[in-house]
Amino acid sequence: MKKLGIIIITAIIVSCNPNNSKHTTNNKIAHQSIIKTDTLTKHLKAFKPELPTIGLLMFSGVLQGEVIATSDVFGKPNKDRKQLFNVITIAQTQNPITTEEGMHFVPDYTFENCPKLTALFVPSGYDMYAQVRNEQMIDFIKKKNKETKYIVSNCAGAQLIGKSGIADGHKIVTYIGGGKQLQKDYPNLKVQNDSLVTFVEDGKFSSSNGNLTSYISALNLVEKMTSPEHRAFVEDYLYIDRLQKWKK
Repeated sequence: MKKLGIIIITAIIVSCNPNNSKHTTNNKIAHQSIIKTDTLTKHLKAFKPELPTIGLLMFSGVLQGEVIATSDVFGKPNKDRKQLFNVITIAQTQNPITTEEGMHFVPDYTFENCPKLTALFVPSGYDMYAQVRNEQMIDFIKKKNKETKYIVSNCAGAQLIGKSGIADGHKIVTYIGGGKQLQKDYPNLKVQNDSLVTFVEDGKFSSSNGNLTSYISALNLVEKMTSPEHRAFVEDYLYIDRLQKWKK
């Protein structure tokens, strides 16, 4: 920061210098120094085929927190600063999607070019009518179920799981107050009491009530795929303990 501050001050002083040639030269030096001190690009993670790949499904109206929660957990390095996972976003097209909260997310991949996944996270939106009736999305979930080791749904993402039929006969939970309708719509699911159950795991399938509890499903899976020690490291990284102890 001190170096960057010196560069900025130098640039300001030089801009008042009537000597145009010196002004141009010093500006070039300052610009080169600023590029060298840029810290953004070093945080960009390359796709590494040898690493497990976590896919985050997205669609218009998605609850962005359920996407962010998973990327928050799986995007963290280990204690030695090594990347452990590829974390990618997937949507039907590469056009930016607009979340329920109004942000615009650009997907990394589409249904057509999505690489092989180790785990697929299926989030929700407040209005799932269009998503449940989207045959391409349901087909994508069915296809990825054949190659993934884990499928996770959060909140009303359980409706997409139910529609696909991939978790028939397995336990699942949805958002608080949504369980009865989910059971009615998809009687082959073993829908849990969402007023009592926050998270449930059954075989390769796991699910949560969504929103902030999406961190639970992500943390549970990251522990399964790594170790309890790494989960504790991620929780510490995210200050989860402070959130748990927070009071007004």
